[in-house]
Amino acid sequence: MNKKIQLLSILFLGVSQFAFSQIKEEKLVLNKKREPEVKKIEKKKTSVETIKNYPPEEKSQNPVKYTITDVPAVSDFKTSTIQGEDVAPKFDGTAQNNYVQFGMGNYGKILLDGNVSKVLDNKIEVGADVHLLSTSGLKKDYDWKSKQTSASIGAFLNSYGEKGKFNLNAEYGLNNYNYYGIYALEPAADVDLKQKVNQFKVNGYYDFYSNEILNDVRVKSSFLKDHFDAQENQVSILANLSKHAVELGKSGINLNADLGVGLEAVKTDFEIGNKNSSNFFNTNLAPKVTFRKGESYLMLGSSFSFLNAKNSNIQMEQMKNNKTYWFPQAEFQVAAAKEFKFYGGVDGGLKLNTYGDLLQANPYALSDQYLKPTETKYHFYVGLRGDIDETLKYDFSAGFGKMKDIMFFKANNLFDNNYTLNRSAYDFANTFSAVYDDGNVSDIKGSIQYFPLENLIIDGEVRFTKYSLKNYDNIYNVPLVNASIGAKYTMLDKKLLLGFKGIFASDRTTNSYAIEGVGSPNMIFQSTENTNDKVGGYADLNLSAEYKIHKNFSIFALGNNLLSSKYQTYKGYKVLGAQILGGVKITF
Repeated sequence: MNKKIQLLSILFLGVSQFAFSQIKEEKLVLNKKREPEVKKIEKKKTSVETIKNYPPEEKSQNPVKYTITDVPAVSDFKTSTIQGEDVAPKFDGTAQNNYVQFGMGNYGKILLDGNVSKVLDNKIEVGADVHLLSTSGLKKDYDWKSKQTSASIGAFLNSYGEKGKFNLNAEYGLNNYNYYGIYALEPAADVDLKQKVNQFKVNGYYDFYSNEILNDVRVKSSFLKDHFDAQENQVSILANLSKHAVELGKSGINLNADLGVGLEAVKTDFEIGNKNSSNFFNTNLAPKVTFRKGESYLMLGSSFSFLNAKNSNIQMEQMKNNKTYWFPQAEFQVAAAKEFKFYGGVDGGLKLNTYGDLLQANPYALSDQYLKPTETKYHFYVGLRGDIDETLKYDFSAGFGKMKDIMFFKANNLFDNNYTLNRSAYDFANTFSAVYDDGNVSDIKGSIQYFPLENLIIDGEVRFTKYSLKNYDNIYNVPLVNASIGAKYTMLDKKLLLGFKGIFASDRTTNSYAIEGVGSPNMIFQSTENTNDKVGGYADLNLSAEYKIHKNFSIFALGNNLLSSKYQTYKGYKVLGAQILGGVKITF
């Protein structure tokens, strides 16, 4: 059977874009920016630094040149624990604004994407898109349901006025899936494991053409509700004030001054378990000055956070915490040449951990979480980057930091020890909760892009991250090493686009439970925790191809997880094996 799958994967290499090999990991990115999706501006400054490059030239005192680069509107995929970027290969220069594509494959996979946009006479662009990805799951591996459907529908508006650019987008996202990762019990096939997350987002962005004083303003809002009536409301406002390109005498050094002002509020309420509730209000100020000469620069700044936090649940009264934080911000770069740029610096910050963020990292998180922010007291780093003959681009760095309340996921035990399999969807030792610990982090990372031919791009990256915690011997469910390698190749006069993406991760430490039933007048379950269990590493190889039969018609195929390794993302949660998906795409 494996040989047949491998043969099919080779035959289907005629066609499209990457989607990954997981059930949850193939979910669509629900919070992608839309400003705009199908037209992005390639910034090429030919004038003074104070003027941005995209206003109408007749509105600028110092005219600048700019070009518009078409970018295909394609479906964005991410893996929740592997990769958070769009890895779909794209054609260059021949994209069209409106398209629809449809594909089907094994494991009951259905892919549907559509996008439509129009530029009106008054320089306003309006558009909408829809994305759907569905799979029937691992029917041969689990007696119970492991199917999933992810969908999103959104609309956006871009307006180019006399003084700046305005973007507004709204999006509704649905993720309907199951807590299928049961490894310690044997429930009935018809057990209800359903989880469903609905999220609605509205974002606004105004970017002034000139960097004089008010640079840009961003407003984001999010409303989330899940199957167990958890609710989370979030809103943030960020304004950037700046004064750039102030010449310091005849030294050739320019001064840039910036001040970021941000407000963020998050309210989260859970309705099961301990019924945790949290309310955060954070104000942030980030002043900085940058001295720049050529490609060398020195940035000096700091960040101040003023946090008001409230936590409560059914076991404790409301706890309040008002605290002021200060974080260093500095960076330098010494550009000996464009091939060798040495840089270093220090940063830090406060991150509010929200339920929405937890679900992005681990969709199998329990719908009852004690939320608290993570503080990076400081993080020092040094590195080397450069561009060698416009053929090889690289960036390597190493860092060390001190953190407080590092968030990671710990597996939950049974909540009800009674001897019964008629229990809630989350009560099979199949969910995870956020836990926190203080400690240090050491990291080494590198990325490289290689352009050996005009129609070939090869890229790769690797990241080593080591945590040393105060209370835990090991951090749970975080790999020591993550790596990826990819390639894009066009041929036949750019009618055929081939792609490859390999994703690799080392094994992870996790806790787990062995559960046994005990015969007694009061039948109960007895569980034993293993605090040093392992979830194996993996290599996930993906191939894709798309062929343009006509300028308005293409066929595509995807080959995902071609090693057919049903590895686990979290304990008990296997991913789909080798997958082949083929379909058609129509642009108009």
